[in-house]
Amino acid sequence: MEANFLTTVLLPTALAIIMLGMGLSLLPEDFQRVRKYPKAVSIGLISQLVILPIIGFVIAKVVPMPPAIAVGLMILALCPGGPSSNLITYLAKGDVALSVTLTAFSSIITVFTIPTFANLALQHFMGRSAAIALPIGSTMLQIFLITLLPIGLGMYLRQIFPELALRLEKVTSRLAIALLLIIIIALIIREWNRLPGFILQVGIGAALLNVLSTLAGLYTSKLFKLDPAQQICIAIEVGIQNGTLAIAITAGLLNDPDMAIPGAIYSLFMNLTAFIAIHYGRKLVLSQKVKKIA
Repeated sequence: MEANFLTTVLLPTALAIIMLGMGLSLLPEDFQRVRKYPKAVSIGLISQLVILPIIGFVIAKVVPMPPAIAVGLMILALCPGGPSSNLITYLAKGDVALSVTLTAFSSIITVFTIPTFANLALQHFMGRSAAIALPIGSTMLQIFLITLLPIGLGMYLRQIFPELALRLEKVTSRLAIALLLIIIIALIIREWNRLPGFILQVGIGAALLNVLSTLAGLYTSKLFKLDPAQQICIAIEVGIQNGTLAIAITAGLLNDPDMAIPGAIYSLFMNLTAFIAIHYGRKLVLSQKVKKIA
């Protein structure tokens, strides 16, 4: 399983366009509010950088799978959320400012943690090690171009042309859902012949990682009494990993297509479950509005 035009060009381009629409819905006050609630940022980062890898390791140990697949699953669990989590949080009516903040912090931190813990996974499951070093400069540039730049541009337009920005935001919200569906269908068509074999090898593990990490993020944030929008955000941020980055590391840097299989299957599965998260988030926000009115 290797990254191709769909995952390396089309998906990042589509996400950058969607991030622009997301920026149109944000104000500087949204990020100032995040600074006032450092607890949410701390809980989100701990859930993603500590709890998620632990969940991945337990799944890799309990669910029968070849050693290469286990390492691939661990590398996937070590990856940050990426722009997809920001998009899904936006569509689910979660705290987008918190989501962008968590993605930015986790993306920076994992540049350093992935090499260390991926090597530990290689040693544990396969009895060998490898030199893994993410190119810090290009990684940070990718994060900037796909996420921060279009969001910043959208926020700037919101400040200068507020009425136009609100109209465009409604259009991009519908466009986001349409693009997400197109990408899912394209991924399924692309891998149709190999899907049965992939699912047999890693389907249960990928599904468990997605579901359990999402629930862990949700109930951890509930335990610490965060507000509903923050709960939705952290559940998605912890549950939706950057499968494209996992494929790039395993198939590219490590040159092991078998290790890339978890990232490929997970990328399909997480997009399908994203719609459940979006439905749940929108329903939760609506119920909160009804309570306030009552």
